[in-house]
Amino acid sequence: MKAWIIERISQIKDASTPLEMVELPSPQPGEYQNLIKVETCGVCHTEIDEIEGRAAPSQLPMVPGHQVVGQVVEKGKFASKFQIGDRVGVAWIYEACGQCTYCLRGEENLCAEFKATGRDAPGGYAEYMVVNENFAYLIPENMDACQAAPLLCAGAIGYRSLRLTKIKNGMRLGLTGFGASAHLVLMMTKAMYPESEIYVFSRSSGEREFAMQLGAVWAGAIEDMSPEPLDAIIDTTPAWKPVLEALRNLAPGGRLVINAIRKEEFDRHLLAEMDYPSQLWMEKEIKSVANVTRQDVEACLQLIARENIHPEVQIYPFDLANQAILDLKNRKIKGAKVLEVASD
Repeated sequence: MKAWIIERISQIKDASTPLEMVELPSPQPGEYQNLIKVETCGVCHTEIDEIEGRAAPSQLPMVPGHQVVGQVVEKGKFASKFQIGDRVGVAWIYEACGQCTYCLRGEENLCAEFKATGRDAPGGYAEYMVVNENFAYLIPENMDACQAAPLLCAGAIGYRSLRLTKIKNGMRLGLTGFGASAHLVLMMTKAMYPESEIYVFSRSSGEREFAMQLGAVWAGAIEDMSPEPLDAIIDTTPAWKPVLEALRNLAPGGRLVINAIRKEEFDRHLLAEMDYPSQLWMEKEIKSVANVTRQDVEACLQLIARENIHPEVQIYPFDLANQAILDLKNRKIKGAKVLEVASD
């Protein structure tokens, strides 16, 4: 089969080709696994973190990709959850132990043995992949493969981030950065909390315009002060400065949720810029998001299907995976990017 691999850790430059196309043997499903013929795979900023070493794969080379949609074409000996021909999804959570304290209380995202698709096991930048049937999800019939793909990470971790804000209907929400995850959070917020106003901060005028088109009440630059204090803010940027800027815009008791697997290198001079009275006092909180659970993925898929939400996607042919990575690195973003591996 054809597959893209991360062969070595490297810094992505404008003319670089961080992924290499290779021929690999098609994987064989284990006893409780399904073999999936990949149709689409979302392109995520975490792939950049993997390539550049901030979230390095557990071994190299590695097939990346953790927003996978495809058809079950072969089942392992004891696999019974899906039928041949079912369209299923695979998310960032590839596996967890199922027995530790965290797993038993529904926090498998915190499991010490958590494995991530495309980082700890081969992912969806390939024509075929295998996954344990208990970590795959039936794709609703009213979703096509390209629109379903970003829900398996951008959507699911956005859903988890929104839940962790603890906002209620009518409370004000801020979104810092406006890529794949944030544009889905905006849509989900409007469905779940229709009286809540949404404020967007982005360094890109195109992203700000897009946010207003989707229903934000205000959109400004990262350094701008919002016209109203915000009850919660979700940060989806790879940088640290937006964290400090977001804290200024929180209302007393507000919560900042950082939706990122890794942040880029920390500029220690930023600490000198922190002003405790305006940024952290009055019981403001900072909450990180660690991975996703299967329940997050299922709930996100159900919400999107029920509300008939349509993610904005930019589709790239499979052979242009490097271009998709470069465009994402250079912030050429409107919604989510998706590789079309195989047609229906």
